[in-house]
Amino acid sequence: MRYTDVAIVGGGLAGSITAASLGRAGIDAVLIDPHARYPVDFRCEKLSSAQLAILRRTGLADAAMHAGSHDREAWIARFGYLLQKRPSDQYGILYDTLVNAMRDEIPPNVELIVSKVTAVTTSAERQSVTLADGERISARLIVLTTGLNIGLRHMLGLERRVISECHSITIGFDMAPSGRTAFDFPALTYYPERSTDRAAYLTLFPIGETMRANLMVYRGMDDPWLREMRHQPEAALDALMPRLRRITGDYKINGPVKIRPADLYVTHGYRQHGVVLAGDAFATSCPAAGTGSDKVFTDTERLCNVHIPAWLMSEGMGVEKIAAFYDDPVKIACDAASTAKAFQLRSISIDNGFKWRAARWARFLTRAAQGKLQQTQHLLGLDAQRNETDHPPGVRTAA
Repeated sequence: MRYTDVAIVGGGLAGSITAASLGRAGIDAVLIDPHARYPVDFRCEKLSSAQLAILRRTGLADAAMHAGSHDREAWIARFGYLLQKRPSDQYGILYDTLVNAMRDEIPPNVELIVSKVTAVTTSAERQSVTLADGERISARLIVLTTGLNIGLRHMLGLERRVISECHSITIGFDMAPSGRTAFDFPALTYYPERSTDRAAYLTLFPIGETMRANLMVYRGMDDPWLREMRHQPEAALDALMPRLRRITGDYKINGPVKIRPADLYVTHGYRQHGVVLAGDAFATSCPAAGTGSDKVFTDTERLCNVHIPAWLMSEGMGVEKIAAFYDDPVKIACDAASTAKAFQLRSISIDNGFKWRAARWARFLTRAAQGKLQQTQHLLGLDAQRNETDHPPGVRTAA
């Protein structure tokens, strides 16, 4: 039997960050995952500056930024009109690239065990993890970061309760301009023209030399439009956003169209001896709301910077210790904000009550006004620069 302080089960984003953070802190840990390198997976593809600020507290933000592509400026448009150009500090990055960038930061003192966990037993003292080849690992703590995999959760008696089935669908594809080398915009967010389109937005952003597109919609997986989007994506996107080409110009969609539905669920029965859940293993978020990385980064930062080091300072790993993480006010606030934003964005996108129609128009008019103000300030700044060039200080023109 192998002994360690922390066994991290699941090597996705949450597990890889946890392994890198604990290893850097000198904590004895192992990471268990079936893949030596994380495989291609369609999930998070963009990180905001606020999310990177959370990740920075783990010391891993620079690695993510170096692996991503900075957009620097984003255009905002609706109804075929450019509303606003604003500075942006977001990084486009494929999910598997991000996970592997985090894995590359795991120091040598943390071993990656390439295997599948087949059984776990827990207690208030030590935990046991059994691998597919029969090897057993004894750990003081199990960090369960297996994402959407429910097998081990069932083994531990954890219950997953769906609070919104197929809450949203994320559609990912590459878009390229036709007849020219590049789009006019560095990044673009385009909002749908009608609530009946059942869409939240289309966002275009660079990943390397590619313009990546994420389209967020609210539809059932049996909707015929999804089939058209998969097989005739340009026609389907034109039908959904008929005035999009006013902003993008002619375009073509390259490569496969990936479609990923997202259920919102929460886990019950998680207050147990010796095991703590992080990321999607605890609760999911809505990709359209863009809060998934907030939750993963917050969970791992609180665990690795605050709770796990404190837990290991004394004997035992009873439920009273584990509860401190779930009762952490920073985690609670992040989880609550994620859920609230998921339902708010869905309502402001597709609900037709007066409140939500008014909110949509208010958002549109506010962005249009901000864009006009920016344009006016820019023109005034250019006029001031020309005046200063024509009449520099201390130089007087002849009478």
